[in-house]
Amino acid sequence: MIETHQEDKAGARIGERERRLKRRFQIEQDVRYKMLYGQRIAETGAGKTMNISSGGVWFSTENMLTSGMPVELSMNWPVLLNDSCPMKLMIYGCVVRSNEKGAAVAIERYEFRTQGSKAFQQHGIPVPVELRFPG
Repeated sequence: MIETHQEDKAGARIGERERRLKRRFQIEQDVRYKMLYGQRIAETGAGKTMNISSGGVWFSTENMLTSGMPVELSMNWPVLLNDSCPMKLMIYGCVVRSNEKGAAVAIERYEFRTQGSKAFQQHGIPVPVELRFPG
């Protein structure tokens, strides 16, 4: 018996009940990834995020990634801090699924890094930043 099914862009089966607990946001941004093997970088590549939640991210890859491997993702955040300062989102996690379309990473931790305001970058003045997190 051959079982056939359709998949969406994230590789999830169409028609199955949604099992994810976190809300996903359709954010398409260029992403760079580094597969880590201990302290060494085992593989690097580039792709595009397809969707992201507080628990994970689905993105296209150049090659299939090894499930269970730690990975570091870097992407430009689509919103400016204080309407002037570009930010980069760094995601640290583990590959939980990969196919020919992309990979899913479970987020273990993340951080936003400022890239400096364009106005300040031209004059070499560091950008003061105050981030406040709830609770």
